[in-house]
Amino acid sequence: MKSWSVAGLFVLNAFFSSASIADEAETHPLLDEPVSNALSLPTEEKAFIDAINKFDKKSIVELLGEPAKADDVRLKGSDKVVASIWHYHNLNTDEDGEYYETTELDFIDDKVVQVVFLNNDGSETEVKGQTYEIPQDTPEELGDGIPMQHIE
Repeated sequence: MKSWSVAGLFVLNAFFSSASIADEAETHPLLDEPVSNALSLPTEEKAFIDAINKFDKKSIVELLGEPAKADDVRLKGSDKVVASIWHYHNLNTDEDGEYYETTELDFIDDKVVQVVFLNNDGSETEVKGQTYEIPQDTPEELGDGIPMQHIE
């Protein structure tokens, strides 16, 4: 009887291990990192904009990992973070499928308020890329779409 229970445990372990390996097999094309969670956030810029405002900072870190660069703004005399700027690299694509070098997420408190797609590593002072303001309304109230600004 012991041999059947041990064999059963072995089969279950093999089954769950193979499922885990299958999840890890798909990788981000430029980062060589697993993207099993990235399926919840699209890579195409406009679809990404539509989805990102549904997530708080903690959820974004769970989906995308820690940002490559993060700057926090704190209230003077306090440790409370009131705004943040996060950079991710090779995360989003333009409408032609080409990857932006940097995606910048701008937060007020815990909510994304602006997304900037950059064709540089984010360290340049002159911004060249796409900037999107994230509406604070619910999706049903958005009407025709999201205001868009192209920065040259």
